[in-house]
Amino acid sequence: MGVVFAKTRKGQDEIATKAGGLTPRVRRVLIFVDGKRSVDEMRGMLQSDDLQHTLGMLEEEGYIEVSSVTDAAGKSARAQLPLASITAFRELPASPDPVSLQQARNFMTNTLNAFVGALGTSSLLNRIEQASGHAELRTMYDEWYHAIVMSREGRREAEGLRGKLLAVI
Repeated sequence: MGVVFAKTRKGQDEIATKAGGLTPRVRRVLIFVDGKRSVDEMRGMLQSDDLQHTLGMLEEEGYIEVSSVTDAAGKSARAQLPLASITAFRELPASPDPVSLQQARNFMTNTLNAFVGALGTSSLLNRIEQASGHAELRTMYDEWYHAIVMSREGRREAEGLRGKLLAVI
């Protein structure tokens, strides 16, 4: 299944006025969103390691929206149901799951140590370790992701790491 995004009115206004203060990289992704190209096609054109995260941010801030979905056979259909954001967290379990919580903590800590190092992220590492639940860890997700993509090696692995963390957080 391939997702196709289109610019919203806010996205079109941003292209015309640059009033939203988007970074040049994020703005370039917004320019490529045309209602015709799928996310996979854009990935081949933009060579952005964090494309999924950038599209999710643009969607959450109202610059783009899902316009259609393509099935495995390549047939395009207008998106009928509201789809979950591509950076959406999984539903929290009814009761706290300490194993899953520790897995999320370990994953965030290990990836920060491996790709960024403890020196620049010690405050974030401490807050991750002290987090009392999944909801608190989720508030640190953007900071974690930003730290990962700011490192050279992390940028290359960011999308895969993001997917793995979203599975446990």
